[in-house]
Amino acid sequence: MMASAARALLARDLRLLWRRRGDALQPAMFALLVVVLFALALGAEPSLLAKVAPAVLWVAALLAGLLSLDTLFRGDADDGSLEQWMLAPVPLSWLVLVRTFMHWATTALPLLVAAPFLGELLHLPTAELPVLLASLALGTPLLSLLGAVVAALTVGMRRSGILVALLALPLYVPVLVFGAGSVAAAAQGLDYAGALLLLGAGLVVALVLAPLAAAAAIRIALG
Repeated sequence: MMASAARALLARDLRLLWRRRGDALQPAMFALLVVVLFALALGAEPSLLAKVAPAVLWVAALLAGLLSLDTLFRGDADDGSLEQWMLAPVPLSWLVLVRTFMHWATTALPLLVAAPFLGELLHLPTAELPVLLASLALGTPLLSLLGAVVAALTVGMRRSGILVALLALPLYVPVLVFGAGSVAAAAQGLDYAGALLLLGAGLVVALVLAPLAAAAAIRIALG
């Protein structure tokens, strides 16, 4: 039952994304634009670009996810789909988790795939690339899960874009610090495993608690 509900929701979301291909590409294009602008603004000094490359890529991933965060549940609230989610014979938290996965797949996954090419643009040392990819793979799903809770809290409000950003950014900052910090530690020859383990632990906790918290927030907002 839960698997069939997940497949149905994923198929619906993919059809909607295909119909709005331009909107679906906006987060990825925005992240690419951020990276290119940083590269142009900092000039052609390879050593300078290499130092800021992990932070730039992490900021691009964070902003790309934040750009589409307000619409995570907004469309479903407007067309009445959230009420149907609450009446479905599967847990609401499961549907929230599936939707959050789609948000991550459309905002962070393209950046994760393009990270080697963007790292080359910013002269990121090859030895630091595996650490960067590991930190993004652990940190970006955590950003999406935290963002889902914030989006659920504000789903009943109109024009809540600024409020979503203000609520989400304090939660995103530790993830950004540990994600970019792990690559910086690797660049200095220090132990970076601790930062990655903290990101992994945060991801495990968020996978368990964030869908439950988001589901409770949706019930409160629509109750």
